[in-house]
Amino acid sequence: MIVGVDHIGLATTDPLRVGEFLGALGLSRIDGGTADDYGVACEFWRGPDRSIGTDIEIVSPARDGSAIDSRLTGQGAGLYHIAFVVDDVRAELRRLRGLGLSPVDAEPCRGARPGMKVAFMYVPRPASFLVELVEYGPAKRENSV
Repeated sequence: MIVGVDHIGLATTDPLRVGEFLGALGLSRIDGGTADDYGVACEFWRGPDRSIGTDIEIVSPARDGSAIDSRLTGQGAGLYHIAFVVDDVRAELRRLRGLGLSPVDAEPCRGARPGMKVAFMYVPRPASFLVELVEYGPAKRENSV
């Protein structure tokens, strides 16, 4: 079951500049990591009241051949995905596949945060956007670095 919105992902080749922009908007970097299965570096940013709100994730290539290389080459930087917290990522993959979403990942992968499992799916036309399903294990999403 979808529990809520976890974060909005922004794809870029220049995470420093995007971070400066988010800082100017009053957000602060709260954590980050690398999603090795996808070859991407991730930074998570949140507003001044860290106990509420949806995070903004800066996603950038961590190596050649990263999962976002073709996206950045074809469409450039910008809004990348919407991530939803789910209580069971495998069950949601099955349920949403049955509703016509196209899976990018056949099985969940390790995310950038401790205890985070993720899987990506495309929502078909007319919406045409990327969804990330996020399940946290015992290590929940943190409110600060």
